[in-house]
Amino acid sequence: MKSMNEANNLQAHFRARQKLIWIVSKEEARIEQYIFEAAAPTKYIARCWDFAQGVTDINGNAEQIGDADPIAMLTTISERGKAESNKERGVWIMRDLPPLLQGPIGIPIVRRLRNFCRTVEPRDTAQVIVIISPDGNVPPELANSATVIEWPLPDREEIADLVDALIDEYELTDIVKNGQRDAAIDAAIGLSGEEAQACFARSLVQLKTIDAQTVAQEKKRVIARERILEWFDPLPNGLDAVGGLENLKSWLKGRAAAFTSAARAYGLPRPKGAMLVGISGCGKSLTAKAIATAWGCPLIRVDLGALKSKFVGESEANLRKAFAIIEALGFCVVWFDEVEKALQGATSGSADGGVSSDAMGAVLTWMQERKSDAFVIMTANDVSALPPEFLRKGRFDELWWIDLPNQTERVEVLKASLRKHGRDKTDIDHVNVARACESFTGSEIDAIVPDALYAAFNDGARDISTDDLIAAAKTVVPLSKTAEKKIEAMRKEAQGRFRFASKFEETRAEKKTRALDLA
Repeated sequence: MKSMNEANNLQAHFRARQKLIWIVSKEEARIEQYIFEAAAPTKYIARCWDFAQGVTDINGNAEQIGDADPIAMLTTISERGKAESNKERGVWIMRDLPPLLQGPIGIPIVRRLRNFCRTVEPRDTAQVIVIISPDGNVPPELANSATVIEWPLPDREEIADLVDALIDEYELTDIVKNGQRDAAIDAAIGLSGEEAQACFARSLVQLKTIDAQTVAQEKKRVIARERILEWFDPLPNGLDAVGGLENLKSWLKGRAAAFTSAARAYGLPRPKGAMLVGISGCGKSLTAKAIATAWGCPLIRVDLGALKSKFVGESEANLRKAFAIIEALGFCVVWFDEVEKALQGATSGSADGGVSSDAMGAVLTWMQERKSDAFVIMTANDVSALPPEFLRKGRFDELWWIDLPNQTERVEVLKASLRKHGRDKTDIDHVNVARACESFTGSEIDAIVPDALYAAFNDGARDISTDDLIAAAKTVVPLSKTAEKKIEAMRKEAQGRFRFASKFEETRAEKKTRALDLA
């Protein structure tokens, strides 16, 4: 387990007599248990301190040591390290210190900690202070003295231990027989230990069992509460809901096989992801949503703009927290939408204090170093606004250009839209409607169906017809005309740098020109 590995590292820090250890986690109770376990083999006695209880042992029993005042308690710890009469090593978990280290009020406590870190105690009386904090904002005065550990979220093995404990406690043997155990474990991955237990408890109260779907719904609520990631529900019909883009869809179907156990045994490298760049409304976001459905995994959207904060260092902390959740989730699709807008300050010299540049650096580093099975999909509209670092071939498995749909794709988009509105059985001349939508984006084709439905409903609530759809298409001024120069510039930028998501197909104008040339 990842947490056991961190506990072993912590044990090594104790043996090395590190004076101050700063653990980044919001799970106080869970981390304390690992600290007590790490301290025991090194002959350290671990204790906790807080304002309410003072000093307590592992079971929460009060001990007559020190004081509820933090400065007095730090003085007591320092004196125990120097006292010849004391023959005991100590690990002190200082629960309530982080808020007291900020601002003028924290000066005496920070000073006391700095003095403590400067002392060298005999091996038999070594003392260690451990601080557990939700963030890694160590006061700069303590930065050189503190060993910072970012404690991971529970991995699959640790979640499995929680589930197995509940199975034994409530005698839920049916869960193991019907395969719900593994499903419940998978559903809880990405949550903290406390959050996972709360999800399991709610399922037990409501259904008298651990139901994976109930856990997944609760997990969605927990992730939404954090406001750093967005959990998307599966898109009905998966890639079948995306009209056209046959080259891209074929490539995605091939990459799906890389996540199987057979692919791992073969030694197939883990797919990294894909960059989708192209004209707005042509299926980039829809494809991102469809991939997760097709692959049967969660879809997590990262909104880089929402992660920014006015407080120094908080934006980076939000990103680290988001990446930690993604790493814990394992196999999932991670979607960065319209990334060029979120990182605009990194390339245009925006006066945002370097927040955009830091965010871009953090994203690039994570993409390069990550070890999880997350598949990254980034979408963008403007090629020229993308930082060049994102366009390096090794950063993604493939870079895709998504252009206006061709005739065949327009037919497929129209069929998908009719199916979405429950009109897939209606007698429609799809080819003629698609021709009326030449140079339309996919979203513009999709929009004519509800327009036609309104017209048909107001005309006696009859079913829609081909004429209704063509009439609706005539009212649209497509983006290809209103932004013609910009689209042409984007196509030139993409030429030779991106792979085309659509199969090549001549337009009617191109066919006519070729016929004249042949004549």
